[in-house]
Amino acid sequence: MLGISACLGGIACRYDGGSNEITELKHLVSAGQAIMVCPEVLGGLPTPRHPAEIQGGDGFDVWQGKARVLDNAGNDLTEAFQQGAIKAYEELRDLQITGLVLKERSPSCGSSLIYDGSFSGTRIKGAGVATAYFIQQGLPVYSEENWQEMRMT
Repeated sequence: MLGISACLGGIACRYDGGSNEITELKHLVSAGQAIMVCPEVLGGLPTPRHPAEIQGGDGFDVWQGKARVLDNAGNDLTEAFQQGAIKAYEELRDLQITGLVLKERSPSCGSSLIYDGSFSGTRIKGAGVATAYFIQQGLPVYSEENWQEMRMT
């Protein structure tokens, strides 16, 4: 069974109150082949919320205490992002999820690209907070841009 970012399954849980629905992924959920999860909501963050970005590195750096997650109002959301990642992992583990399809460029779920923390739209290579945690726990992570590769392996 797959885990997917809830926004990719059509749930309006993005920071701006929207979703990033991908019909094929939503169908996997409907068919009982995938479960949706939103680490940011599980961390207690509301929808909608201020946009957040990682400052000082990426998700791996957050777990090492070298970077923080801040929103554009200056609020430190690091703990909420970390707690959401842990709760999401516990849910996924209990359901024996074998792989994940997560939202690229998200400060939680990005797998190869995130924003640089300046709120300027600049993208950098890196993983989000939840993705880094999931990888550290041994789960393979793909994005909505490359998830078909996972299905072929």
